[in-house]
Amino acid sequence: MKSSACVPQTARRGIAAVEFAVILPVLVLVVIGSIEACTMVFLKESLTVAAYEGSRVSLLPAATEAEVIARCQEVLTERNVQGGSVQVNPSAIAATPTGDPIQVLVSAPCEPNGVVPVWFYGGTTMSGSSTVMKEM
Repeated sequence: MKSSACVPQTARRGIAAVEFAVILPVLVLVVIGSIEACTMVFLKESLTVAAYEGSRVSLLPAATEAEVIARCQEVLTERNVQGGSVQVNPSAIAATPTGDPIQVLVSAPCEPNGVVPVWFYGGTTMSGSSTVMKEM
C-alpha cells in the first residue's frame, strides 16, 4: 500500500470528489432535519404563548370565550401559525365560580407549518395549553 505522499495529485482530487458525493446527501439531510426540528420547536412555543395570552384574557372581569379565542388567534397570526384552533374549557368563563380552573388549549397541524411539509412531522398535531384559576 502506498502512502498518501505517493498518490498523484489528480487521484487525490478524484478521491475527494467521491467522498464529497457520498457525504453530501447525508449532510443535506442533517441540515434540513435540523431546520425542521427548530421550526417545530418554534411552533410548540408559539402555541404555548398563544394559550398563555388567551388565559390572561380569561382572567379579566366579564371576559368571554370569543375574546379569549380572538387573543389566541391574534398571537397565532403574529407568529404565522397556519390552521390553529383554540378550545376554552369551560366555555362560559363569566359563569365559572371563583377558584375553578380555566383551561385554554391551542393546537395546530405540523404539516402546513413546517419547512418541508409531509416529511418528518407530517400528519402530526402539536398543542400548547395554559390553565389558570378564576379569581373574580
